[in-house]
Amino acid sequence: MVIFTTKFQLVFSEMKQTFLFLTTILLLLSCKNETKKTAATATEVSELTTHFAEGFNIKNYEGYKTITITNPWPGADKKFTYALIEKGTNLENKDEFDAVVETPIQSIVVTSTTHIPSLEALGVAKKLVGFPNLEYISSEKTRKNIDAGKLKELGKNESINTEVLIALSPDAVITFAVEGDNKTVATIQKTGIPVLYNADWTETTPLGKAEWIKFFGVLFNKEKEADSIFNHIKTEYLSAKKIAQKASKTPTVLSGALYKDVWYLPQGDSWAAQFIADANGDYLWKESEGTGSISLNIESVLEKGKEAEFWIGPGQFTSLSQLEEYNKVYAQFDAFQQDRVYSFTNKKGATGGVIYYELAPNRPDLVLKDMIKILHPELLPDYELYFFSKLN
Repeated sequence: MVIFTTKFQLVFSEMKQTFLFLTTILLLLSCKNETKKTAATATEVSELTTHFAEGFNIKNYEGYKTITITNPWPGADKKFTYALIEKGTNLENKDEFDAVVETPIQSIVVTSTTHIPSLEALGVAKKLVGFPNLEYISSEKTRKNIDAGKLKELGKNESINTEVLIALSPDAVITFAVEGDNKTVATIQKTGIPVLYNADWTETTPLGKAEWIKFFGVLFNKEKEADSIFNHIKTEYLSAKKIAQKASKTPTVLSGALYKDVWYLPQGDSWAAQFIADANGDYLWKESEGTGSISLNIESVLEKGKEAEFWIGPGQFTSLSQLEEYNKVYAQFDAFQQDRVYSFTNKKGATGGVIYYELAPNRPDLVLKDMIKILHPELLPDYELYFFSKLN
């Protein structure tokens, strides 16, 4: 009887263990199936409102989000729409999109220095694993990552080293295009790595460029942080603009310089011209239409701009003597003679990259304050120039 009871207990114990094992497996499979989500394909929940940027929009759907780039390059006749899904999500209509990206992104490659300040501001700079032309990067924080070997050199932007890129296997590559024919993008896409266009540079307003931080915010699931950062920049910009209106006069401003016997200066609707206007300056070519640059001969510029009170942005020249050495006509301008020539080219990163080119699109509030300090120093008595400096 004792023997029978013992055998029965052993058999019952084995059956109990088997039952528990099978139950555990079923629970695990059930949990795994629960995490495998199916994204809806058409039900739009909400849309992110951009107040100044015109080149992108973000929409929320049931189970996924989309970014649509509406103006990838000037004169583009097509749009690009990217789907953003959480890891483990099954997107049924994925063939409808130009790329599908799992978020939050864990590793990223960007191709413009203007993208780096957004990554740093969002606290995801360590997610950057590769960049073409590393010497162009000026940020001290990102340069430390470069020096530590955390960023790979990818060669030139027009011909990225795809072997190194494939080895990095980033979750996404963020690029830009001056026109649609980009063979490098097609090559990368064939490897299965998602490629997304970022068109911050096509925006024509200072705050429009800065609002592209929201593009990166949604990639890293940091929409709230991106919105907060942009709202701070917007508040600072509009506050500075309001201060500039208190100035008692509106000084005249000249811009640009010669390049191979042609003087290039901003058109009246351009990003640079708007800074001057918002700083309560009278840009002498403000009536010109367009968002690019004007090409003039030096005689016509001298005729109209000789008596300009300030000269802001004289090309790549870094001193007055360099200007005069290049062309003696420069010394005939009143702004030159009165020591009122200001440039951003003297402030560079450790490897020679101009800080303005990298950071200014992201921090228009600092650019505007610089302009106000130059044109109306009495309005910002305690402010020190951030990007610009007077040419010696």
